[in-house]
Amino acid sequence: MATMPAEPRPWLAPTASTQVTTTVRLPGSKSMTARALILSALAGGPSVIERPLRARDTELMAAGLRALGVAVDTSDDERWPVGPGPLHGPARVDVGLAGTIMRFLPPAAALADGVVEFDGDPHARNRPLRPIIEALRALGVSIDASPTGGLPLTVHGSGLVEGGETVINASASSQFVSGLLLSAPRFTKGLVLRHEGPPVPSAPHLRMTTHMLRAAGALVDESVPDVWAVEPGPLHGRSWVIEPDLSGAAPFFAAAMVTGGAVTLAGWPAASWQPVERLTELLTALGGDVSQGPDGLTVRGTGALHGLTADLSEVSELTPVLAALAALADGPSELRGVEHIRGHETDRIAALVAELAKAGAEVTEFRDGLRIEPRPLRATTFETYADHRMAHAAAVIGLAVPGIELTDVACTSKTLPEFPELWAGLVARS
Repeated sequence: MATMPAEPRPWLAPTASTQVTTTVRLPGSKSMTARALILSALAGGPSVIERPLRARDTELMAAGLRALGVAVDTSDDERWPVGPGPLHGPARVDVGLAGTIMRFLPPAAALADGVVEFDGDPHARNRPLRPIIEALRALGVSIDASPTGGLPLTVHGSGLVEGGETVINASASSQFVSGLLLSAPRFTKGLVLRHEGPPVPSAPHLRMTTHMLRAAGALVDESVPDVWAVEPGPLHGRSWVIEPDLSGAAPFFAAAMVTGGAVTLAGWPAASWQPVERLTELLTALGGDVSQGPDGLTVRGTGALHGLTADLSEVSELTPVLAALAALADGPSELRGVEHIRGHETDRIAALVAELAKAGAEVTEFRDGLRIEPRPLRATTFETYADHRMAHAAAVIGLAVPGIELTDVACTSKTLPEFPELWAGLVARS
């Protein structure tokens, strides 16, 4: 059922001989594009998504919505019109390896009239889904899932979800909360969702969800910690302008820091729904200089990379690139608070420990992170584990270490298909 990404092919990461100084224009945020697609599909009228991300995750999300009866026109790279319609089965949804699809679409599919089947890449079956499935069942939704509580799964949609109150443990992923909240205005009684368990990671992504819900006309109360209340009511069709992807920009900013250059992310908005303040704090602590101006968001290298100790629980997507910078720094680093990334595209903690050690770093693995003692690094083959963020980390190290070969650069198509060309051009221009 699943459409697999391109076949793995080795790729030698380019090494920079001079400062990388350039302006990059990147596609839109994956997180914002995914949320805009769901909210547009559930709205009472048409929407337009301006400057969306076109990548494997978002193309599969659009295809999944089309299978449910939503008109999503992705023929124009800059403008995707979305025409909502009655959601219906039977339908089959390929989630690929995307957490956004496997967690955002089942609650919407529960509103469909008919059977909706979900499956994806082999590793997608290892990604945690049980909490959102159990929450939907508690709300009266009929779902068949695998014995492990994940994919493949089948949602038996009845055309409505009564809603009401339920409890969830979302400590493994904030997407469990976001997935339920995005569809909650369409539940007959709305939703009161209470989290019980260790802290929910990636809080900025939750704030993005509630901001975008309100922008679509939903009434959301998050005044009580770990409780979200969404009133039943219509969602409005609107124009969504998608910001450049901050997580996708991280390796490019890192290139400025590794080489002592300057990289500007063009088109950065004056006010953002992404965690730019936290990124600024982290890059500054590592030795970067971050500024915002009319040209965009600029990161400058200062000629030195410093070790840091940081809790990355709010910005865990940045862990691989920050770990790469830490391996090139002048002192040790400790990156903690990210146990949940063991359930991402791969076990990112174990993968980083293995690959950084192969390159010569001294790495200590913790349950929720890793400690990196910089050592002289050497050429190696860097396994990417079909994980775009691991490929980004390897490319950053390759700027400073000749002979870093990635087993598979095509995995970057998950969120940025142009990455190999953009990265090579970045180095060549410098």
